[in-house]
Amino acid sequence: MTSESSRVVGLVAGSHLVNHAYLLLLPPAFPFLEAAFGVTTAQLGLAVGLLGGVVTLLQLPLGYVSDTYSRQLVLGLSLVVGAAGCTMAALAPTFEWLLAAQVVMGVGVAGHHPAHYPLLSAATDEGQRGRAYSVHGFAGAVGLATPFAVVSLADFAGVGWRAAFGAIAVGGALYAAVSFAVIAGVSREITHPPDARPLPRPRAVGHRRLRALVGRAAGGVRSEFRGFLASPVIPVLTALWFVNSVAAWGLRTYAATLLSAGYGLAPATANLVGSVMLGVGALLILAGGYLTDRVGPLPTMVVGYALLVALAAGLGTVAIPVVVAVAAVVPLAATIDVSRPGRSTLTDAASARGDVGKNFALMTVGISAGGAVAPPAFGLLVGRFGVGTAFYGVAATALLALALTVALGRVTASGSAPTPAD
Repeated sequence: MTSESSRVVGLVAGSHLVNHAYLLLLPPAFPFLEAAFGVTTAQLGLAVGLLGGVVTLLQLPLGYVSDTYSRQLVLGLSLVVGAAGCTMAALAPTFEWLLAAQVVMGVGVAGHHPAHYPLLSAATDEGQRGRAYSVHGFAGAVGLATPFAVVSLADFAGVGWRAAFGAIAVGGALYAAVSFAVIAGVSREITHPPDARPLPRPRAVGHRRLRALVGRAAGGVRSEFRGFLASPVIPVLTALWFVNSVAAWGLRTYAATLLSAGYGLAPATANLVGSVMLGVGALLILAGGYLTDRVGPLPTMVVGYALLVALAAGLGTVAIPVVVAVAAVVPLAATIDVSRPGRSTLTDAASARGDVGKNFALMTVGISAGGAVAPPAFGLLVGRFGVGTAFYGVAATALLALALTVALGRVTASGSAPTPAD
């Protein structure tokens, strides 16, 4: 891997960490937010889902911008707007303000995948992409673990959840500043798509020009949707990313709740276990990249989902000893994260070079839709039937992901297998 490739992989990985910290900002602070704003777990689950809904809506438009104008622009906007939203969350005086902060963070987070995947694809050779995606996924998993660790440390230090959110916001803003300096030295062939169109000047964007730009973007989205329907692989992959995301968000949002409400651990201790769970998942992403490059993506994915079915169902009983429950929670995220490089590699292989941003935007529609649906849905299960039932739901979702992986294997074996694009 060249020095420029390594620099791009590192830059994108850091952005993934920051954006994923924003994604899971609220769940570790659920008990404190309930007390501060007088809301329920289900309402907070809705707030988490609101961010996911915003990200879902903006995926295809930002994928179009990334593949038409500039990957660099989308990356920069993502980092700046996300940091602004996190700052709003830290200062939120009311629950309504917190919801507004989630919307702003959602606008920022929406840009990271449409920028990341084209940058990685342009900066790395085909034989290195599994490992590049594993580094990217590793950093993202560390980002998911970060709020759990920071909120727990803030609680132990007695400084509260606002200080924790503020620390994450400051870290994100500093990283945004560093990223601008780093990406300025990256070649245009990587930071911009082939045949990139020049950005319209603000003064030149009148009413008619704006309508033309919106119409062109809408046409690009319609074209992408037609391409989506024409390929048998991309729809199955999109469904798999969605189902995978539902299971993952169930774990990320409610694993600490399971340990505290279901197994009696103190909230701060449960958050630390949740952070360890996500950290272990981050390490296993690296193993997933190695396995993807060596034995193939599909076998790696099948084993991961099968393990998740067994572990989530066992935890859902809320009847196993607490030590066993903690031991079972620790590898939970890893069962999903180990499959991430395989899913990314399959998506990359199914994409033409000019479609990487849009196809990964479609995958992120699946991811983000899962993030919009899962927290409120599982929150309702927790509120009405208990946290154990929610984990039975996670197990059922993982079983569906396993079935989709088998279906994907059949689609590729039938002669529709994705082949590396030129």
